[in-house]
Amino acid sequence: QVQLVESGGGLVQAGGSLGLSCKASGSIHTINDMGWYRQALGKNRELVANITRRGNTIYADAVKGRFTLYWQSRNTVILQMGSLSAEDTAVYFCNAVTVSRTYWGQGTQVTVSL
Repeated sequence: QVQLVESGGGLVQAGGSLGLSCKASGSIHTINDMGWYRQALGKNRELVANITRRGNTIYADAVKGRFTLYWQSRNTVILQMGSLSAEDTAVYFCNAVTVSRTYWGQGTQVTVSL
């Protein structure tokens, strides 16, 4: 089992920056990838960024060049978000992918004000 705890969400002005942290506990040795998804009101959940154990990353087109995902430690990833706009307002969910299943965090709200 893997447990995920997210932190760092909040309210930020347009053009500002914010960092989200996701800390995994439990069977962290089983984790292959970690990533962030987001879900805006009335929309489907969508991939924001993903990182493998080797550090290979993929980003949604909407965030390329503005967001950076990296390993802070063996069990913690950081999503550094910049040049935020109202379109980035959503609940952000961390996930961890193992061979057998995908685990999800509870989500953290990011609100970008105009």
